[in-house]
Amino acid sequence: MEQLCKLILYVTLLLLLPVSISSLQECNFPAIFNFGDSNSDTGALTAMFGQPASPPPNGETFFHSPAGRVCDGRLLIDFIAEGLGIPYLSAYLDSMGTNFTHGANYAPIGSTIRRQNTTIFQSGYSPISLDIQYEQFSYFLKRSQIIRQKGDIFKYMFPEEYEFSSALYTFDIGGNDLSAGYQFNMSIEQVKAYVPDVISEFTTTIKNVYALGGRAFWIHNTGPVGCLPYILDTQVITAAQVDNHGCAAPFNEVSQYFNKQLKEAIVQLQKDLHLAAITYVDIYSAKYSLFAQAKKLGFGNPFLVCCGHGGKYNFNNAMRCGWTKMVNGKETVPAQSCEDPSSRVLWDGIHFTEVANKWVYSQIADGAYSDPPTPLKMACHKMI
Repeated sequence: MEQLCKLILYVTLLLLLPVSISSLQECNFPAIFNFGDSNSDTGALTAMFGQPASPPPNGETFFHSPAGRVCDGRLLIDFIAEGLGIPYLSAYLDSMGTNFTHGANYAPIGSTIRRQNTTIFQSGYSPISLDIQYEQFSYFLKRSQIIRQKGDIFKYMFPEEYEFSSALYTFDIGGNDLSAGYQFNMSIEQVKAYVPDVISEFTTTIKNVYALGGRAFWIHNTGPVGCLPYILDTQVITAAQVDNHGCAAPFNEVSQYFNKQLKEAIVQLQKDLHLAAITYVDIYSAKYSLFAQAKKLGFGNPFLVCCGHGGKYNFNNAMRCGWTKMVNGKETVPAQSCEDPSSRVLWDGIHFTEVANKWVYSQIADGAYSDPPTPLKMACHKMI
């Protein structure tokens, strides 16, 4: 009897031990479904409104022409796809010869978690909020299987039904919910006051995707918006509010408040959604580290924009990268790219350059910034 009790105790202790990463096989994700904003839009807004959404010189470094991305090249989601051996994601809204076999991207430029009470022409914020992205995904899941049944070429344009539960679900959204408040002249305290509602909307979407079979979630928190020229150049910031690395501390504190609320919500989801493997990725710390170490890493001034026009940061919110204006009856492009985008952290004052995105990916892929500390290729496993 004593031996049996010892055996039971031993087995119980083994079950309580954390899962060892080294003992697990890498995940074989057949597809990625991405939800987000301009940090991961691979062509949604361009499909809606045409090339003005991401005009030249966007795309010049890697794609050598505009590719629906607000960047000189690849985004973080592109490097995630590469890391998993999956083709770059096509935008769900792009109907031009698109193959969705390996997933779909629902993220448009300007998207928010909460719906905005303005049009995109008034504020620049997309009507495709996170709840709408979920509805698009839900429709895609159901409709894709009906289309596959037609056979022929249609069979090879969409994932098989079982692949939806084996896919990776990535989320990179929330920054615009904060910047929208600043744009509409809200105080920092007013913006913080609606963060819990934003987080509630976010968790509702995670639960909805889970209910449709999603099991592996890779969720980015929001970055240090107080380090972006978009904030530094358009908000009233005193010298005392600038931190040791040149970022606007009060605005970063709001981002950190958002991230704290998000992490608490995800911890609860990890408990509630028993079959889900949910990884919280601290993008804030990875990106802030890049600003802090920029000169050491060979980037020089991290706030100097590559594609911009005038001012302290080479940023003009009224004349962004690639925008045109008429001068003496001729169309000109004042905001053009710098000679070497690989020497800059920031592409246009809001978004990172390809080389900066690649650096951030190199920091997060091994799980060093994740909770639980799960590498990207192990994100299908539920860690204790």
